[in-house]
Amino acid sequence: MKKIIVVGSANTDMVVKAKSLPLPGETLLGGTFFMYAGGKGANQAVAAARLGGEVTLVAKVGNDIFGQETTLNLQKENINTDFVFVDENVPSGTALIMVNEEGENCIVVAPGANSYLLPADIVAVEFLHEAEIILMQLETPVATIEAVAKKAKANNQKVIINPAPAQKLSDELLNGLFLITPNETEASLLSGVTVTDEASAAEAAAIFLTKGVQNVIITLGKHGAYFQNQDQRLKIDAPVVHAKDTTAAGDTFSGALAVAVTEEMDWDSAIKFAVQAASISVTKMGAQASIPYRNEIAEEIENTKKSGLLL
Repeated sequence: MKKIIVVGSANTDMVVKAKSLPLPGETLLGGTFFMYAGGKGANQAVAAARLGGEVTLVAKVGNDIFGQETTLNLQKENINTDFVFVDENVPSGTALIMVNEEGENCIVVAPGANSYLLPADIVAVEFLHEAEIILMQLETPVATIEAVAKKAKANNQKVIINPAPAQKLSDELLNGLFLITPNETEASLLSGVTVTDEASAAEAAAIFLTKGVQNVIITLGKHGAYFQNQDQRLKIDAPVVHAKDTTAAGDTFSGALAVAVTEEMDWDSAIKFAVQAASISVTKMGAQASIPYRNEIAEEIENTKKSGLLL
């Protein structure tokens, strides 16, 4: 089995689900509180592991109950936690999430130990060169992401970056990148093209390709995903579902995609697989709690075949 290494964040998510999201200065009563394991790096690691990948997470947590629970939960998911480092001086990362009745959310993250996952830590990851795929996001320092990407490119490894939360990336980091997976907002920020539909997604993707990115997937929420490289363009629709919570949908997509690439699926099959996984995740509450297992995707694909609504 080909190895996937995820370099990224691990958080504890504190979620309140209410009828609507509060306006500035407004207090709402009647919400329901949940607490889940989260963090974009940990979410993507869990998604890849549940969908069949052999996964190692490189992350940093604090020496507190949240950090201890994070590591324990990851081990229960059969994820290698040998490189989940513990920082004695800072708390673990936490996220405060509000979700409305339509499943839309707003999130504030206190990064804690995630901000201290530094390039020097990466030196300790001896078998980084053994990975088929290195998957990263932007909840840890960009300097660390750049250091990992530089090392991976020198080893001819495939690097996938999910550029969330949205922030500018250097041309040096983008050049030679195997795959980038922004959503519409992130693609707009990085490319300078306002992405609203397939045509604008194609325009934004072309800019990434000129910067040396090999493959581009722009996720379009309930409208699916758009793929482009130098040889191919694809628009994959998403199945119609009732969304309860969109938290970790993008992370589920990225983790699923990493597995699909290691299994050498063609792009059409890989993106359909990832879209299906993300579509299942939005029908459940929570981040990691919502991530499906491989058998759930197989069941959904079979159901869509029977209904004549195959992607």
